[in-house]
Formats: sequence, structure tokens, C-alpha cells
Amino acid sequence: MLLELFNWLAEFNPDFSVFSYITLRGILSTLTALAISLLLGPAFIRRLVKKQVHQPIRKLGPESHFSKAGTPTMGGALILFSIVVSTLLWADLSNRYVWTVLLVTLVFGAIGWVDDYKKLVLQDSAGLAGRWKYLFQSIAGLSAAVYLYATAQSPAETALIVPFFKGVVIPLGMGYIVVTYFFIVGFSNAVNLTDGLDGLAIMPAVFIAVALGIFAYVTGHAVFSDYLSIPYIAGAGELAIYTGALAGAGLGFLWFNTYPAQVFMGDIGALAMGAALGLIAVIVRQELVFTLMAGVFVMETVSVILQVASFKLTGRRIFRMAPIHHHFELKGWPEPRVIVRFWIISVILVLAGLATLKIR
Repeated sequence: MLLELFNWLAEFNPDFSVFSYITLRGILSTLTALAISLLLGPAFIRRLVKKQVHQPIRKLGPESHFSKAGTPTMGGALILFSIVVSTLLWADLSNRYVWTVLLVTLVFGAIGWVDDYKKLVLQDSAGLAGRWKYLFQSIAGLSAAVYLYATAQSPAETALIVPFFKGVVIPLGMGYIVVTYFFIVGFSNAVNLTDGLDGLAIMPAVFIAVALGIFAYVTGHAVFSDYLSIPYIAGAGELAIYTGALAGAGLGFLWFNTYPAQVFMGDIGALAMGAALGLIAVIVRQELVFTLMAGVFVMETVSVILQVASFKLTGRRIFRMAPIHHHFELKGWPEPRVIVRFWIISVILVLAGLATLKIR
């Protein structure tokens, strides 16, 4: 939106052409989303409290969580609002990748909103039935996958890049749709599983968003992509505007979500952010690296799968409680210790992922 304005102004004053640079707009997008989150956060939280949109606390969960009763949730709506507004302001709105990611974000946010609304407002403990939630996620994920496959303009857009090896690119063909679907739906639910402690999910999401923004920028830059021996994908760089907005909105939300949290994210934020991150990883062709960087989300998901499988097959539990962050709580780790240590792990994994840019 603003890009068009500045491009028009540049015809009269060349100084305005500076806004054509993705790096500048990425920074401005981050700051805009951060400002929106910080400014609207207090009023938004007060409204949630007034509407009594409170997070239910499981009786079987750690006892330390009982004090969280009454904390408002659905704070993810603030994140999504900040992301959408900032992206619309600073991104090139003629870019198909930007619109694809925005639409996926909003659709998965809507699915999460329905689930939260049924649980918290209508007091339906079951929320949106699992089969319906998965169906809607699948429809959205497949729609995005088919669209990207059908509109691909080069073979590189649908090929799997293997990190650490120059020129190792595996054509996926129709398998691209399966991979895209898996990353959108899979990581949507992975982030949702991780969102169980104050700030636990949002900070890794911010770290990963920043890293994906870097990947998007170099992938969409012909010179940098050639220098780094990664396939060039025209238009992918514009996603750095979205990732910047996600990082800014996430940091703004963390201001209120840090321990002890004033507000929780809810499914509306977790499902949307996970889907968006997974989709961006696919667009910039860094699925394998993204899986590494999102190791905390992967670990949480795997812990649940192993716990359920072990209990059904043997009648025994591997962990004291799943997802695994609850296991460490029940071992006696204070909640802030679990959160910060998971953040540290996330930083290490993101740095390792970024290192693959040069180690090829």
C-alpha cells in the first residue's frame, strides 16, 4: 500500500525510492507491528477480561498452573491484527506469495478462533471437534499447495534443496503438494502443542521468522542466491516484509505474555503462526533447514506422539506428561527455567540453520 505511494512520490523526488528496498521495508514492518501490539495490547487485554475469555486450566496438569486460572486468552488475535496491518502497509501487494501467506494466516486463524470461541465463550469443553478442525486445516493446506504448484514459474520452485551440498536439488513433481500440505498443517499443530507455557511458543516463532526472512531475502535476490548457491525464486524476497511483521508482532505480544503471563495466545494465534511459518519455509525451498530450526516444535510434537503410542502399545508412559515441557515441570524445573532453556535451544538451532547458507 505505502510502497505504491512512495513509488509515485519517487517520480517527483528520487529520495523516496529508498522505500523500494526490501531491507528498509522489512525493518519498518517489524517496528510497525511491534508498535501496534504494544499500543493496543493493554486495551485488548482489558476487553478480554471484561468478556471473561479465560483460559481453562487442566486439573491433571502441573499444580503450578492452577494460579493461571482467570488469565485471558485469544491474545493471538492481537498478533494476527498486527501482522496483517503491517504487511498490508509495507509489502508489495502485487506479490502472489505475500497474499498466499496472508490468506493462509487468516484462514488458520479463523479455525483457531472457532475452536477458542466454542471453548471459552460458549463453554463447550470439546471446542471444535478434532475431525472438523483437521478437515478445515487440510482444505486450507491443500488449497495453498495446489495453488503454488499450479502457479510455479520455474522448476526450482517445486524442487527439494538438500543443505550442505551444492547443486543437489531433487524435483518433487506432484510430491510438492504433499510436502507443502504436511508443512502447513503439521507445523500449525506443532506450534499449538508447544504453546503451553508463558512465552514458550512465541519466542522460537520470532527467532524462526527472522531466519526465514533472511532466507527469503537471499532467495529472492539474484546476486545473493547465485553467490550462496541456492535457487533463485523471483518474488520470494518480499516475504521478508511478512516475517518482519511476525517478529515485531511476536515481540509485542511477548511483552504481555512473558512469565507471569497477562494473556495467552490461544489457538487463534498458534495455528495461524505455525501454518504461516511452514508455508514460508516451503516457498523459500528450505523445508529441511526449517525442520532443524523448528526443532523445539518438532520435539514437542514427537513427545506427544511417542507418549500416546507407548501408552496404547505397552500401557506405560515415556514421559511424566506430554508435551515434553510439562515433563520437565513435573521433574521440578520452575516454569521460567523450562521456557528460557527451550529458547536457548531454539537460538542454537536457528543459528545452525542459518549456517547452512554458507556451508555448501
